[in-house]
Amino acid sequence: MPSLFDPITLGAVDAPNRILMAPLTRGRADRDAVPSDMMVEYYTQRASAGLIISEATGISREGLGWPFAPGLWTDAQVAAWKPVTDSVHAAGGRIIAQLWHMGRQGHSSVYETQPVSSSATKTEGQAHTFEGKKDFEVARPLELNEIPRLLNDYELATKNALAAGFDGVQIHAANGYLIDQFLRDNANSRTDEYGGSIENRIRLLREVAERVISVAGADRTSVRLSPNGDSQGVDDSNPEPLFTAAAKALSDLGIAFLELREPGPDGTFGKTDVPKLSPAIRKVFTGVLVVNSDYDTPEKAQAELDTGIADAISFGRPFIANPDLPKRLRDGAPLAKDDAKTWYSQGPEGYIDYPALQTADT
Repeated sequence: MPSLFDPITLGAVDAPNRILMAPLTRGRADRDAVPSDMMVEYYTQRASAGLIISEATGISREGLGWPFAPGLWTDAQVAAWKPVTDSVHAAGGRIIAQLWHMGRQGHSSVYETQPVSSSATKTEGQAHTFEGKKDFEVARPLELNEIPRLLNDYELATKNALAAGFDGVQIHAANGYLIDQFLRDNANSRTDEYGGSIENRIRLLREVAERVISVAGADRTSVRLSPNGDSQGVDDSNPEPLFTAAAKALSDLGIAFLELREPGPDGTFGKTDVPKLSPAIRKVFTGVLVVNSDYDTPEKAQAELDTGIADAISFGRPFIANPDLPKRLRDGAPLAKDDAKTWYSQGPEGYIDYPALQTADT
């Protein structure tokens, strides 16, 4: 079996190791979703990852409801991402952009319009906004005649990602966001060709993937799914046939890799007792399979590779406080602990001030 430190081919990207940096929302862009100068240093510090998957990045104002998250729908955003990708590449790294539409998981004060979703539903709890947390709102269902516009937004964001120098893109179809809201039956009560049967509920995912592939190519397109259990209030009554059908459709399209976020009962976010579906998905997805969630030691990650189910592991929170995570894992060095208070705090503290191993004690 391969080790975490063996190279792997991810479509058009040759990665030097199997330690991927998972997408991590950090909130360091400006109110117009334009990346900040700090983001250049942040991503460059983590260029030793086999591949960096960028933080979730909005495809449109309608789709980006997280305050101070970046976007890829304006020329200013593209121009500000370019120094990030240039610097990562100069440091020997590889980076792709994760394309995000949040659906009902945002607030109109950030979206500047009513949230949209598969159906008229509402998330429990409160949304992050520029003015602090506010109660989630009832989303309006996307009309059939709006789907072409949505696909156009994904196409434009993909073109912009490539123009900004990214090595590819990842479609965010996980974590209870828009595509996930179409996939799973507790959020999708549509009676048209995007609702009801599994074939209908995976239609939007397939159409988005086809549109992105038409721009980037299948070898520069990947997808993230979260198949097991509730994710921000989005769930399915029978997830295995749904997600194996989705994975089979993506396999047939020949995407570069599929990433699965699968928390367990002790997960730090999205805890669930639902068994992981990666073994069933492995049987139908013939490409590179990446798994994610709470792999916080090299032993745990290597054990997952040893099962033969996963080809690589994406690490999230360990990369926050350990910019040189691959070196620490290889050397068996202790991992620094991140500070949750600075995850979304806009400033450099807890963002670009975590030292690499060789300077950690100086």
